[in-house]
Amino acid sequence: MESNRQKKVAGVLQKDLADVLQNALRDSGHRGIIVSVSKVKVPTDLSIAKVYISVFPNAEASKMLEELNVVKSKIRHEISQRTRHQLRRMPELQFYIDDSLEYMEGIDRSLKGIDNPIEDPTLLEKRKKS
Repeated sequence: MESNRQKKVAGVLQKDLADVLQNALRDSGHRGIIVSVSKVKVPTDLSIAKVYISVFPNAEASKMLEELNVVKSKIRHEISQRTRHQLRRMPELQFYIDDSLEYMEGIDRSLKGIDNPIEDPTLLEKRKKS
């Protein structure tokens, strides 16, 4: 269970990260890509911030994650400047792809009968977690 402090820090980081990422995307010349910060998780010691991002179109997600990891220190510095009066110490940032929308879409397709594993047994191999 998250404490109120964790929720506040996660909320502040989520808001500021979304703003910084949108500005960085615009400045770097990426067109037709939308990046949103869907969730930020912070442990009780506030040392790490797990940032979950959603990228549209989904095909650009892995490339965007690589680019974010390259400029992670610049993003952390920018966020620390914005939150210097709210946070004593800036947590380390770890970026992850949020694939929950893709997962929900797969469930929706299965329920509608579009991807039926009974009719097409090859779909079962694709669904196994690795």
